[in-house]
Amino acid sequence: MFDLELMSILLPALAAGILVLSTHIVLGRQVLKRGIIFIDLAIAQVAALGAIVAHMDHRLEDMPFANVWMPALFALAGAGFIAWLSKRMAGELEAMIGCFYVLSAVAAMLLLANDPHGAELLKQLMSGQILWVSWSQLILPAVVYSLVLLAIFLRPQILDGAGFYLLFALVITLSVELVGVYLVFSTLILPALALNKYCGKGRLFYAYLVGLLGYVLGLVLSATLDLPSGAAIVATLAVSALVIRLVLAKVAPQTTGSEILPKHHA
Repeated sequence: MFDLELMSILLPALAAGILVLSTHIVLGRQVLKRGIIFIDLAIAQVAALGAIVAHMDHRLEDMPFANVWMPALFALAGAGFIAWLSKRMAGELEAMIGCFYVLSAVAAMLLLANDPHGAELLKQLMSGQILWVSWSQLILPAVVYSLVLLAIFLRPQILDGAGFYLLFALVITLSVELVGVYLVFSTLILPALALNKYCGKGRLFYAYLVGLLGYVLGLVLSATLDLPSGAAIVATLAVSALVIRLVLAKVAPQTTGSEILPKHHA
């Protein structure tokens, strides 16, 4: 049964999901186009590492907004490093990004090895706690995402250059704080993958439909069946992506091959 108390939890969580979708759909298409599938996992993991470093140092943890600017610094540094790699190791970029992700994940585990609350913090950063997002937490992401979308609208070519990495790092930092690493990856890749071979009209609409269905169904299942919210949404995102892809394959024109391009832009 849905009551006012449950709705008070679901509405800010759904708003958080819509905010994340607003930028991730656009950036996810660019990730597939560049053929750097694991960049989102890598940057998200580096941002999480920044949050862990802030947690480990009480002086940093007590500073205003340390949970935002510390992960942002790490994410920007990580994005800058990947941008540098894209110019010098283009042929091995995806492999290097994968190694970067693994090393960041290992560093996080080592830092938290002796922390009594380490396992809980790591779980929170990976899976997120979207059901417990408050309206006040959405203000900063809403402002930053709006500015990012405005920049993309005014200068679409920014996605083809090094500016993509800057925007990506800023967005991922805030998204990890809201929904966790797993949902960041799923929201970027699954809607984009669902539309990867579709060449008809309304690509953006269908991509947002995949994401919205995934978040709505996942939140409802999580709230009513007492399931982990992040895991539930990832599962429903995957199902909605598969269903939309199969439906469009039957009723709409498709490309003959994948649109994932093995090209890496500076």
